[in-house]
Amino acid sequence: MDIKSLSFSFSAATPPPLSVIAAAKLAGLSPLIDTSPPPDSVPTFLFSNGLKLRGAYVLLRYVGRVASIPNFYGQNAFEAGQIDEWLDYAPVLSSGPVFENGCKYIDGYLEKRTFFVGYSLSIADLAIWSGLAGTGKRWESLRKSKKYPNLVRWFNSIVTEYGTILNEVTATYVSKKGSGEPSETKSKEQVIVPNQAKNVNGDLSEKSKGGSKLSAEIDLPDAVVGKVRLRFAPEPSGYLHIGHSKAALLNKYFAERYQGQLIVRFDDTNPAKESNEFVDNLLKDIDTLGIKYEQITYTSDYFPELMEMAENLIRQGKAYVDDTPREQMQKERMDGIESKCRSNSVEENLKLWKEMIAGSERGLQCCVRGKLDMQNPNKSLRDPVYYRCNPMPHHRIGSKYKVYPTYDFACPYVDSKEGITHALRASEYHDRNPQYHWIQEDMGLRKVLIYEFSRLNMVYTLLSKRKLLWFVQNGKVDGWDDPRFPTVQGIVRRGLKIEALIQFIVEQGASKNLNLMEWDKLWTLNKKIIDPVCPRHTAVIAERRVLLTLTDGPEKPFVRIIPRHKKYEAAGDKATTYTKRVWIDHADAETIAAGEEVTLMDWGNAIVKDIEKDQDGNITGLSGVLHLEGSVKTTKLKLTWLPEIDELVSLTLVEFDYLITKKKLEEDEDFIDVLNPCTKKETLAYGDSNMRNLQRGDVLQLERKGYFKCDVPFLRPSKPIVLLAIPDGRAKNA
Repeated sequence: MDIKSLSFSFSAATPPPLSVIAAAKLAGLSPLIDTSPPPDSVPTFLFSNGLKLRGAYVLLRYVGRVASIPNFYGQNAFEAGQIDEWLDYAPVLSSGPVFENGCKYIDGYLEKRTFFVGYSLSIADLAIWSGLAGTGKRWESLRKSKKYPNLVRWFNSIVTEYGTILNEVTATYVSKKGSGEPSETKSKEQVIVPNQAKNVNGDLSEKSKGGSKLSAEIDLPDAVVGKVRLRFAPEPSGYLHIGHSKAALLNKYFAERYQGQLIVRFDDTNPAKESNEFVDNLLKDIDTLGIKYEQITYTSDYFPELMEMAENLIRQGKAYVDDTPREQMQKERMDGIESKCRSNSVEENLKLWKEMIAGSERGLQCCVRGKLDMQNPNKSLRDPVYYRCNPMPHHRIGSKYKVYPTYDFACPYVDSKEGITHALRASEYHDRNPQYHWIQEDMGLRKVLIYEFSRLNMVYTLLSKRKLLWFVQNGKVDGWDDPRFPTVQGIVRRGLKIEALIQFIVEQGASKNLNLMEWDKLWTLNKKIIDPVCPRHTAVIAERRVLLTLTDGPEKPFVRIIPRHKKYEAAGDKATTYTKRVWIDHADAETIAAGEEVTLMDWGNAIVKDIEKDQDGNITGLSGVLHLEGSVKTTKLKLTWLPEIDELVSLTLVEFDYLITKKKLEEDEDFIDVLNPCTKKETLAYGDSNMRNLQRGDVLQLERKGYFKCDVPFLRPSKPIVLLAIPDGRAKNA
């Protein structure tokens, strides 16, 4: 069913549906434009079968759904809902008196965002663009001012990125003075030219960019839209952790921004550390992050070519075989002393190379080194190792090889061979960048551009896979997906939403500044996502719980159906039982004074008349009367409670702390010296009967106790439901 025509009234008094026209053009739709309808006619799609749709935003949503543009109407229902919110808000820009209020609000919203929803253009962006561009001279005047810098930066960015179409639309349907060409132009070269290389922020090249930009919008040097090819290349020696996530998501971000390609490559050059388990789980983690890739490759696929290249370099005198003991070799490199083997003949080197390939006793004593510059102040250029012997079988190809390339040797080769245009690398590898390009030059390969970003470091957190493996092997955690681990599976199991992680990473952008990040910022972002939608339930700590007897309470229990979330209808309902005797937490009971009026949440007020204590002064019971006509605004204590019924479920509430006690571990410190002796606390509790329906992975809030994620659902009465505490950004273990 094709769109036959788009009709709307076009006059000075009736603004055209710029967003619909632009969206249709961007989506490759080409309906006949009919501007003959009378004033006050609503924009209408006429379809080839005679059916019609009416209303500007109805049409915009339709285009968003049928377009092949990625995430044009959001990548999931939540993002689609966010887009709908902006479509509802956009009309404020057409209301003269509140136009600038709208600009101010949007400017604040865009402070740390490139697009309105997600990480690519959506119909929400077009709705706001239309509202601004449609005002003509008024918006152009504001663009030239510095009043709304974030809004201007966003507007210029999308007009630059999609200028051919957007400028055509505004030139046709808006006065020339509101044509939508980028403001703040420094020269004529910045005007949009089709097929000209341009970056994502409104500049034609890295050299010509001006003005400040958010960290998430730093451009790739010499990137051409549609021709960028990136790779995410983890070593399959562990699970993906939050540090790797930054690299993965930045690759994804730039691939989408430049409409390029992203491949996943497993850098499997060290059989001693790698396994198929890690490959499988890395792919699972990549999928969890929502990363779409063109293909999966393995460095081991290139082993024959890499061996041939190593031999060619030996023949050319650009590499040699060295049998210097490892410790002596390291010292000589530090001191700039050339190896005694550096001057060996090509014939001698080839002979030892064959011994290495065979894995002979003599070969095991040797390695291949590149002949670079032993006096260079940059020690990474002091004849790095290219190949080592390793008799261990490889997880993919078994025992076929006895020699394996180092990462330093394999990476520049495979990057160039696979057509990678930009290699994103953590700034900790900065000193190795000259080595990377030197090796490519020696190999006679195309140069790959390197773009650096800062390594993500988190407080009280170890990100070394070697150290994380120690915790697994020594039983300090339950596995790589332990909620105390910084792995993707660990933090997701603990209750982190991937949307929060993505926002956390993108807000940092590709900055090269080294930062030690606090977990509380990440968990605060997470709270903003889960709080508006997660259902509310009630729990009472089992130990020393106290019965409150309401002398005028219901003689027979009764049930009410109430919302699981008062502000989010989709959370559903729950059944709450009201009884004469109710359980409350011992900690709450200790704060109550005789004669005090309190509020029982989701019921009403009650007055506590008597407090019963044992001979040691411990509270053993309370009694009181209902005072349902009392105002909840006048009470100091708002108590959670549970009815005294057999249907309550047993819970185990699990809280976690950091694995180490030091905020930042210095290079010379041993992490074993700062191990946290107590990282897990379990508390028995009782929960409302509705929690029998929880599924593994469900997120909920226990009223006045915090957020939790169901790790083990209800199986039978004797087995507790296990709920893992989710930090909210304030607790010590956030």
